[in-house]
Amino acid sequence: MVTMTQTTLIPGITSAETTTDDVTRVAVSTVIFTLRRDPVSDRAAIVLPLVRRTRDPHEGLWALPGGWLDTSESLDAAASRTLAETTGIAPSYLEQLYAFGAVDRSPGRVVSIVYWALVRPDEIPDHDVENVTWFEAAQLPLLAFDHNEIVEYALWRLRNKVGYSRIAHGLLADEFTLAELREVYESILGRRLDPANFRRQVENSGNLIPTDRFRTGSHRPARLYRYNQDVELADRGPLVVRH
Repeated sequence: MVTMTQTTLIPGITSAETTTDDVTRVAVSTVIFTLRRDPVSDRAAIVLPLVRRTRDPHEGLWALPGGWLDTSESLDAAASRTLAETTGIAPSYLEQLYAFGAVDRSPGRVVSIVYWALVRPDEIPDHDVENVTWFEAAQLPLLAFDHNEIVEYALWRLRNKVGYSRIAHGLLADEFTLAELREVYESILGRRLDPANFRRQVENSGNLIPTDRFRTGSHRPARLYRYNQDVELADRGPLVVRH
């Protein structure tokens, strides 16, 4: 006799409530990246919010924000909802990253559909959110489940995608200087870039449109640029997203 595996999308169910070993639960989690400047060193770094778990498994450890997929919602809607519920963030850029479903990743069989999001600093709530703390992506503590692996994979994707798309725009204001754009690239790639070579490459890419405005300050005025909106933030391929 063939045994069928049951997949449940019931939100809020815990492993203690599962009475059989052949139930697969579906969750949605999101890796949220933004750029934050250290007030002491003035160094910009990629940071992300984590949520402290308040119950087992892994009580007390930090984890990615997320929750269970409801039977009545799409994956994109679930990612947006769980982000709003746990962090209060509504990102302008949200993309499905990967599905993580190793058998031993959780005490019960859980498949996580992971998204990643880019937010500008001004899109982050200016008030503290309970059980949420921001961490530098390159210096994370031990996280619950396989979330260290998930963040590392998201960083790898970000570093690769910044080379062939305008995804860096997700971390910038609508108008920016070339120095600000270079700082985003350097923070993502983790290395310094030659300013002259960087300027030549981005100006020849066709992605930037110079404005007639300048940023003034203690240094020489710097021209402000904006991204060409006719160029997609990132190539999403031929699939049509169904909400």
